[in-house]
Order: sequence, then structure tokens, then C-alpha cells
Amino acid sequence: MARNILILGASYGSLLGTKLLMAGHNVSLVCRKNTADLINREGTEVRIKLRDEKEHRSIFSRDLPGKLDAVTPADVDVSRYDMVGLAMQEPQYTNHTVRVLMIKIAAAKLPCLSIMNMPPLPYLKRIPALAGMDLEEAYTNAQVWERFEPGLVTLCSPDPQAFRPPEEKANVLHVGLPTNFKAAVFADDKHNKVLRELEADIDAVTLDGQDVPVKLKVFDSLFVPLAKWSMLLTGNYRCITPTEPQSIRDAVHGDLTRSQAIYDHVDGIARKLGADPADQVPFAKYAKAAESLLKPSSAARAVAAGAPFIERMRGNTALVGALSAITAAVVGVVLNLALWFAIHAVFRQVTPPTAGPVRFDMPVLSSIDPWTAALTLAAIVAVFRFRIGTFTVLAAAAAIGVALRFAGLA
Repeated sequence: MARNILILGASYGSLLGTKLLMAGHNVSLVCRKNTADLINREGTEVRIKLRDEKEHRSIFSRDLPGKLDAVTPADVDVSRYDMVGLAMQEPQYTNHTVRVLMIKIAAAKLPCLSIMNMPPLPYLKRIPALAGMDLEEAYTNAQVWERFEPGLVTLCSPDPQAFRPPEEKANVLHVGLPTNFKAAVFADDKHNKVLRELEADIDAVTLDGQDVPVKLKVFDSLFVPLAKWSMLLTGNYRCITPTEPQSIRDAVHGDLTRSQAIYDHVDGIARKLGADPADQVPFAKYAKAAESLLKPSSAARAVAAGAPFIERMRGNTALVGALSAITAAVVGVVLNLALWFAIHAVFRQVTPPTAGPVRFDMPVLSSIDPWTAALTLAAIVAVFRFRIGTFTVLAAAAAIGVALRFAGLA
């Protein structure tokens, strides 16, 4: 029986979408209008390497048995679908049209399978040790999730590594590490029946008689998908540097001792929450896989491109354990970047004093730009105090900046 699956996010979501299309299911990808028009006109292309083959194969949606369409958030009819895939980065759900769609999904009580790095808040509420904790501060806007029943939301570990080649169109995805999606069960057997049906159908897919990697594997434990936490903090977020982003391989193998310390620390937090060691991935296995990850993580690429917010894993783990080791290794580089941008934006001049091997930029206090400082402070208050959406604040700040420029004040 062909199922109808709605997937929010047409980039990473197109990988899961392609696997479902190959299994004969129908997929709708939710994305911006320009991307939706492109996909509806040309379809999608996912490049993946089969076992023992040297070159990637291109899998085109137009050649697959399932039907694909793309749609903007405002045009989704939720009554058409059996299940929803959540494949956007967590801050993207605060967009107004996406948030309205999320309200409709919650009201329709559709089961939601997340392949986000950041576990959805309702999913974390299913873990007994976290159910009573105040986790809202870890999210860009926790109100996005308040209407969802925890039992209707599950997490699928986004282990496969894939990215959009920057020189290609937005309907192309390149898979660098074709590992499996590992999903926890829903609370309801009715929804688990559909989930296991999708698992079996994807597992049966072949291409020219060969098995196709990137399966959907379903587990009874809620902690299996959380094995991704250790990988994210050891590799993905350490791709962020004060200059150019580094590859996951370099982030992990640049200092294996520190990498293992971070990995083991986060694994330990998961075990305190109730994870069994069998739910987790040994560091040696992860380090071996990281050898082939020659590109920076999506988080690092987003920061390098100027994204004001990315998914924050630290907000969740900090609520359940002391992450001092991770703070120095991961948060330090993010703080360094934030300070560098703040100093160079608010002050017109800096001096580069040195103290032995340490070199840093010292702002010249008399060179402060009062308008930029005031605008920066106002933006911080708007986002963190009043929870105004990121894009709204960016648009307002840009408009005010342009006005100040034309007025000769900045």
C-alpha cells in the first residue's frame, strides 16, 4: 500500500524522500517557492555510492515508482498524509508560515518522524528522566512544539552525511556517508505499524539487482537515536573555527584524545538518562567513519555563511550534566567568533596587542559606533527577551541600518 508522506525540508529531506519513492510511496517536500517550482519542474537528484562501487550514482525522482511533488508551507493540505518527516534545522520552524503548518500538523494528530539534529521537544518529554525538566530554553522558540503530543513524535538519528553541492541547483543532494537512519518507535502501535511497513519496504529496494544503502531501521529504545549527540559534539560542531570551517575528519582526527574525551563524556550523559551501552556507537567505529567525511558539517557551513542561529545541542545536554569539557572545545570557538564579529561591528578601530603567543583584537573605545551598538543591543533584547522571530529582527535591523546610512548617521 502506497503511503503519503509529508517532509518538511527539501535538502536533507530529499534523501529520506528518495528512499521512500524508491519503495513506491508518495512524497511531498515542503520548501520555498523557488525550490518547489524547480522540483516540480525537474524533480530531485540524489547521488549515492553503492557498495563496492567507486563512483556515485545519480538517482532521479522522475525514474522512481513513487510520486513526488513540492509545496510551500502555506499550500499544504495535511489531510492528504499518513505521516510527517521533520527535516528542517530547528530554527527554521520559527518561520511564520512553517509555524502555522506545524499547528495544523499537531491539530491533525499526524505522527511525526524527525531527522533533525536537535531532538524535538515533545520527543524529549517521552524520556522519563527529562519529562519534568524545563528544556524550553534550549530551543529558538519552544512554542512551536507546545501543541504536539509527545507520543506522536519520534526521533530518527540523522546518521547519513549528505550536503547540497554549492555549485549545483537546489534539487541536488550528494551523500557522503551512506549509513542508516535509526528511528525510535512511537507510543502507539498503530503508528508503529506504518513505521515498520516503511522500514520493510525501503529494505527491499534494489537498484540493478544491488542493495541500496541508507536504510530505515526501527528500534524499541528511545535512546538509540540519541547516539548522534556524541557525534555532533565531537565532530560536527567542532568543524566551526575562527577562520574557515574544517572537515569533520579534521575536527575528529586533529586531536583524537580530546575527541574521545568529548565523545565519552556525552555518552555518559545519555547513560545517566537511561541509555544502555548497546544503544550507543563505540568511539572507534565513529572515528573510522569520520575518516571519509572530507566536508565541513552543515552547522559549520551555516556559520561561515553568516547564519544568525543554528541548532543548539548544548542547550539540551547542559540541562542534564556538566559539560565543562565540551564548553572549552566546542562553545569556545563559537564564542570566539561572536566576540570577533561584535568587536569589529561595534568599534571602528581595533589594535592587535600581543602577550607572548596570545594575539587578540582590542577595541579602541573612542571609536565606538553608537548607532551600531544601540541596534545590536536592541536586536539582542528583541530575540532573547521578547522572543521575536529571527527573520523579523534581521529584516527590521537591515531596514534601520539602511535608513541610518542614508541619513548619514552610520
